[in-house]
Amino acid sequence: MNSTPIDGIQLETVHLPGPPDRAPLVFLHEGLGSVSMWQQRGQDWPRELCAATGRAGWVYSRRGYGQSDPVADVRGPSRWQGSWHVGRHEPDYMHLEAFNVLPTLLAAWGVERPVLVGHSDGASIALLHASRHPVSACVVLAPHVFVEEVALNAIAQARNAYLPDATGNAQNPRAGNQNLRDRLARHHADVDNAFWQWNDIWLSDAFRAFDIRPECREIQAPLLAIQGLQDEYGSLEQLREIERAAPHARTLEIPDCGHSPHRDHPATLTSAIERFLASLP
Repeated sequence: MNSTPIDGIQLETVHLPGPPDRAPLVFLHEGLGSVSMWQQRGQDWPRELCAATGRAGWVYSRRGYGQSDPVADVRGPSRWQGSWHVGRHEPDYMHLEAFNVLPTLLAAWGVERPVLVGHSDGASIALLHASRHPVSACVVLAPHVFVEEVALNAIAQARNAYLPDATGNAQNPRAGNQNLRDRLARHHADVDNAFWQWNDIWLSDAFRAFDIRPECREIQAPLLAIQGLQDEYGSLEQLREIERAAPHARTLEIPDCGHSPHRDHPATLTSAIERFLASLP
């Protein structure tokens, strides 16, 4: 595994080489994502997007995801140490990633003014980072700028799909009916660490106050926001709020598409991003 050390924590990292004279793409994964979760249905979408746009790329797994080091006591008491929560995550975990972790990672990679490409939680992290730090552009897929009931309902359903069935046993994978835990375990070294740090926070009372619309008003960089019309985790009001906060933003709505445009319609998505970035350094 390739990794980048940050404050003694190893983060799984993949570098996709490309021209040094253009801003590289930095991919920020979803709440249950990882490096390998970008590579599904026989496609390595980050690699394909880098090739299509003629840019280098960086892909990493946040702490507790993929092959990165886990979060200690992810469901236990919270303790603060430097820029990391040593215990369970808190409702400001996306702010911490955007303002503390990502700048340190970019410095370690020698990257300045990247093009951020974020999905879901990663999209929110991208927006937050772009509100304070210089970026060449920001592309966000299925972003969350405030909390909607539709998202909470879907996340509660994900919790039910993750837990064992009523008999207390995981569903039989040989029957072709794997539960969510079985499927995620292929992508995460510690699947419980990955799942609960996301699910517990999103379903907590404290997280209902999550709202990054004020930060979006500070974004000056070119911004493209994309959402599927059948997104089970958010309504199009997420895009409308981005447009209100950042009137220069471009938006794209993709029909017959759920929460993951890069999996449902990779060619459409790649083409749209390629056009968006064509005139940018």
